[in-house]
Amino acid sequence: MADAACQLFLVYLETRTTPPPDPAPDLVALAPGLYLTESARTRSQLYHALKRRLQPARLLVAPLSGDPKFKGMQPGALAWLRGRRT
Repeated sequence: MADAACQLFLVYLETRTTPPPDPAPDLVALAPGLYLTESARTRSQLYHALKRRLQPARLLVAPLSGDPKFKGMQPGALAWLRGRRT
């Protein structure tokens, strides 16, 4: 169940290594380099934590005001999104 203080974020990251390292269980893959995550951290805190941990070549962290609509993303992404509300 999602904590009321948690925010949903869209994350894009491109690492310097190929293939990229496993980003961690807190990032849910949508497509190569594109992830969803839920965090109680601020956007800045999350950005800097990912930057330190993964040292990406490119990084974008954007808060989402609601659940996104999508099609054709990685298996399990929609289930994770729906499951975080139960």
